Amino acid sequence: MAAELESRLKSATELGTSDIAGALEQLKGLVLEDSSNDTDAIRIKEQAISQLCDLYIKQGNAQGLADLLTSLRSFFNAIPKAKTAKLVRSIIDSIAKVPGSTQLQVEVCKSQVEWARGEKRTFLRQRIELRLASLYLQVREYPAALALIGTLLSEVKKLDDKLLLVDIYLLESKVHHALRNVPKSRASLTAARTAANAIYVPLQLQAEIDCQSGILCAEERDFKTAYSYFFESFEQLAGLEDPRAAQVLKYMLLAKVMLDQAEDVPGIISSKAGLKYAGPPVEAMREVAAAYRDRSLQRFQDVLSAHSAQLVEDEVVHTHLAALYDTLMQQNLVRLIEPYSRVEISHVAALIGLPLETVEAKLSQMILDKKFSGTLDQGAGCLEVFPPAPADTTYPAALEVLDALGRVVDTLFVR
Repeated sequence: MAAELESRLKSATELGTSDIAGALEQLKGLVLEDSSNDTDAIRIKEQAISQLCDLYIKQGNAQGLADLLTSLRSFFNAIPKAKTAKLVRSIIDSIAKVPGSTQLQVEVCKSQVEWARGEKRTFLRQRIELRLASLYLQVREYPAALALIGTLLSEVKKLDDKLLLVDIYLLESKVHHALRNVPKSRASLTAARTAANAIYVPLQLQAEIDCQSGILCAEERDFKTAYSYFFESFEQLAGLEDPRAAQVLKYMLLAKVMLDQAEDVPGIISSKAGLKYAGPPVEAMREVAAAYRDRSLQRFQDVLSAHSAQLVEDEVVHTHLAALYDTLMQQNLVRLIEPYSRVEISHVAALIGLPLETVEAKLSQMILDKKFSGTLDQGAGCLEVFPPAPADTTYPAALEVLDALGRVVDTLFVR
């Protein structure tokens, strides 16, 4: 029987190079219609399922993969639970490889959770629920993600599954960060690290923890520490040849720019590790660093437009680049208005190459933030710049006198 299945699998594999539809039919027949479930038959069927997934991915047929997962349930009941868990997660991973299938993944995960609950497969259900919570994060359904994570945490704490706890806490940290709640995100990450200290953590998971630590340090403007975390994460992912290393390298370069060390960026990119992950993310950060070195707002805007997918759609990068752009604009405006005591706002806008309304709003904000002394004469369309007011020495002197008096009184009290 095993020899016959092996022969059918080989025939379907050869057919897959020329006729994908025919190969799919043969493989589905092999997996679903054959009733033999001895050890060799299960091994051959696993190989057939793997090939089915590859062919569906090649077709871009995510719905076919979802239907396959449903039709395999009778087969899952006949094989060990560990193999079932591996196959289910493998097929869901295959669906994720088809572009634009996020919503379908959500539906598939919900369906599989219900099936696993009915079959009392607790470990598999919890893993799929964790995957579902991460999908909720992707589609920005944050309340649903937090609700599911809360339920999972209460269950997993009772089972004391430390590795799953680390995954859950790390995901919770990412959700809170997406909601801009940095203190709660930091607390969840600390809980993940505490759970991780008690067990062996796979390198990929450790790299994710380090990357999240770097992101949170960057939120707190501690870019030096953030860079060290990103570097650790990048080395681990690069060692595993994980494609996510390119994104972490982008965050490393961002930290360098935010540290005002943009001149280091070309050196990092041209290193052996940097060249290995050369591509759009790295090229985008190279151009950001060049624009920052030139202090050119126009070039900065052009880079953001040209690399929108890498810089604007990435929330982590976009947040910090917005702050960097704001700082760059302030520096340029202060440099432009320095020679003047009265200057037309339209002239400043022409020099800096930005719309008049943008420049006027920014100047008014800078005056309110006391970046310089001045006032806007909107009737005449001019900016009046005042010389810096001399420091008032009265209050510091008064404080010194009061301090001396306090010491005298203390001395008298002691006597």
